[in-house]
Amino acid sequence: MSYLGVGVSPGTVPVYHGTNVRVLDRRVRTAELVLRCVIVALGILAAVLVATDTQVKQIFTIRKKAKFTDMKVLVFVVVANGIAAAYSLIQGLHCAVSMATGTVLFNKPLAWLIFLADQVMAYVTVSAVAAALQSAVFAKEGQTELQWMKICSMYGRFCNQVGEGIASALVASLSMVVLSCISAFTLFRLYGGNKLKNAGW
Repeated sequence: MSYLGVGVSPGTVPVYHGTNVRVLDRRVRTAELVLRCVIVALGILAAVLVATDTQVKQIFTIRKKAKFTDMKVLVFVVVANGIAAAYSLIQGLHCAVSMATGTVLFNKPLAWLIFLADQVMAYVTVSAVAAALQSAVFAKEGQTELQWMKICSMYGRFCNQVGEGIASALVASLSMVVLSCISAFTLFRLYGGNKLKNAGW
């Protein structure tokens, strides 16, 4: 078995690259680390913005308090971004340690696990944002056919903060999609060691 032209055992062992491959590997890991930091920051920001958002509206003698738990999709956004941030923090630390030691502690089962986890996180965060955006449109524009009123005309500040949270979640989800592509590249190059060697990598 070979990894980028270097013989390795099937287990998790340090793998040392040639000069060009080492540069490529470091660039990939740097991009991964940056993206994971972005996901951690924006995921936490999105969850906090949505979870702490409230607004009280006085309608005659009735006081109605709007909060994120009133819309299940917002609960989904908070949970999804919280999980994505925690997962990215763990993987980011793993990536930072690998960069600091200058070795690649990797095997195919671990590569598949990270790849699948990144794919799941990408799907979850994108679906959460998509559902939230659809609900936001209904809250902003209403739906006259179904007699749904424009909620944001009553709870303007609440909607504005939710919008900021959704925007943060959108950027985090796009970063997660790019990250899933990087993890796919990292995985499938394990199966192309000889090709990379012949290409002069």
